[in-house]
Amino acid sequence: MTSLVGESVVVIGAGVGGLSTACYLADAGADVQVIEKNEQLGGRASRLEVDGFRFDMGPSWYLMPDVFERFFGEFGRTPTDYYDLEHLDPHYRIFFKDSTEQRSADGASGLRGGGTASNETAKSSRGPRSHGDQVDVTADIERTKALFETYEEGAGEALERYLEKSRENYEVGMEHFVYEDRERLRDYIDLDVARQARGLSLLGSMQGHVENYFDHPKLQQIMQYTLVFLGGSPTNTPALYNLMSHVDFNLGVWYPENGMGSVIDGIVELGTELGVEYHTDRPATAIKGREGAFLVETSDGPLSADLVVSNADYAHTEQELLPPERRGYDADYWESRTYAPSAFLCYLGVEGDLEELAHHTLVLPTDWQDHFDQIFEEPQWPDDPAYYLCVPSKTDDSVAPEGHSNLFVLVPIAPGLEDTPEIREQYRDEVLADVAENTGADLRDRIVVEETFSVEDFASRYNSFQGTALGMAHTLRQTSLFRPPHRSKEVDGLYFVGADTTPGIGVPMCLISGQLTAEKVFEDHG
Repeated sequence: MTSLVGESVVVIGAGVGGLSTACYLADAGADVQVIEKNEQLGGRASRLEVDGFRFDMGPSWYLMPDVFERFFGEFGRTPTDYYDLEHLDPHYRIFFKDSTEQRSADGASGLRGGGTASNETAKSSRGPRSHGDQVDVTADIERTKALFETYEEGAGEALERYLEKSRENYEVGMEHFVYEDRERLRDYIDLDVARQARGLSLLGSMQGHVENYFDHPKLQQIMQYTLVFLGGSPTNTPALYNLMSHVDFNLGVWYPENGMGSVIDGIVELGTELGVEYHTDRPATAIKGREGAFLVETSDGPLSADLVVSNADYAHTEQELLPPERRGYDADYWESRTYAPSAFLCYLGVEGDLEELAHHTLVLPTDWQDHFDQIFEEPQWPDDPAYYLCVPSKTDDSVAPEGHSNLFVLVPIAPGLEDTPEIREQYRDEVLADVAENTGADLRDRIVVEETFSVEDFASRYNSFQGTALGMAHTLRQTSLFRPPHRSKEVDGLYFVGADTTPGIGVPMCLISGQLTAEKVFEDHG
């Protein structure tokens, strides 16, 4: 067993990656202190509590349950030792914002066209809506196949083939390319690696990959919506990430009792059991010294440590906490990266039920390329946005007072956009009008609690570069060994963890990032 007995470690930032790393290092015997800039632990997975409403401020989808089981299993525990899970069905609902021309083109297809699955789904539609199909994606694959057939002949069998490919990519990709950190090109020039990679969809874009299976644009969108969790678009995300469809359709969508914050509570409790010490409201201001004699300057005085792990934003750590001669990358490097979207978020406490919406609901323009272009190509506030609605009170009574609903709206937007109170107010009105028009859920006269969160808040609360909500996007040139490394390039004994490192964006990936960072520490010091 790896031993770090006698080593002291300061972890900067209590996001999922930092909390994960702290558990691994403490379990190996290190003296671990985690310092967090904000008033609560969890990083972007924070909570907002207002007048009896409790909102998950960031992540709200519990995906890849196998990753959580593996993480807690490393310490002889299970997730259910800390929180309970409920399998959501439907996994999510989609409203398509059809134009008149699109509805005519669809004709008798879609939810008006027949098939048991589509008719049952259509019955759940309520409220006045001007246009658009409504789709429920359920845990029943046969129902989903039947639904796909209503849009395109042969699409049900195509879905089965697609998911089999997705499953293969997931099983091979996770074990050999996610849990194993191949940080150098020579790590790929290996017969065993070549054998494992045979058949994986390593090249090409998600758009091209999905088009090989489905012609109908709505079916393509259903297979690609998970790209929002990777911070990319269908044209800039590698086809390898079709593995996310296995996560969605086969592994299922879950809800942890009391929300994603309970997952953070569970990881923190595990860390406490292992001996981790946590400090909130204590931002780091500088990293000084060297391996074996670091000094982390904080707002509440310095902390000494043998080793330092930064879960703060990678660019912030290098550009603000280290002097120029100790930085692995210069300012031009960070400016040249492609970043995942920021977000415009509305946290809403609403009177009454929201029968039109599911726990997870997506509202998508039939042609969503314009929205992606307004994120990645010509940054501006989207004029016909794709967006996400989360209503956890559909599943959990504890997140809202009796007789009320808990809802947040998330619109992906470009990082770095001008973000003023006036812009937010205008955009909020446009989005709520769009929700009413396309889902039938008119919230505007029922809101009793309202908070917004956007580009400037991501930048100020999380020190995120350009106010990105997620970090560096998963483009082909920013995947695997092309992401910044876990070891500092210039400072021995300094390590990085989180969404900008491998394996990348999302709560499960950051949990794994914590393991990979700990393994680097073990290799160097264990």
